[in-house]
Amino acid sequence: MTILVAYVARPEGRAALDKGIEIATRRNERLVVVNAGPGGGPDEAIVNGYEVERVEERLATLPIQAEFKQFVRGNSAIDEIVGLVESLQVSVLVIGLRKRTAVGKLLLGSTAQEILMTVPCPVLAVKAG
Repeated sequence: MTILVAYVARPEGRAALDKGIEIATRRNERLVVVNAGPGGGPDEAIVNGYEVERVEERLATLPIQAEFKQFVRGNSAIDEIVGLVESLQVSVLVIGLRKRTAVGKLLLGSTAQEILMTVPCPVLAVKAG
């Protein structure tokens, strides 16, 4: 089985990564960390090369099989995550949550909420400490 972490270079993404590492190590499961977005313009969810390198170096030190995947190919992050959940036998998807106002949720929608309603596996949502 696989633990899948949806990663962004923000405190909530780092909290999800920490929790995903903890769970995968404890269960001795494979860990896949994914960063995804449609691309084609400025997207704060897509991590830069330095951040990718930092995460990959951290994953390389783990006692379990772990890898980082980044997708910027025109699909939404949700579509990429759902595809991975379906193809990797994911036991738990770990996502980070950030605090947003009610108006912010109404106007912008909620990626986390859409993930919770879409993926066919258990989802663990964590907050940044």
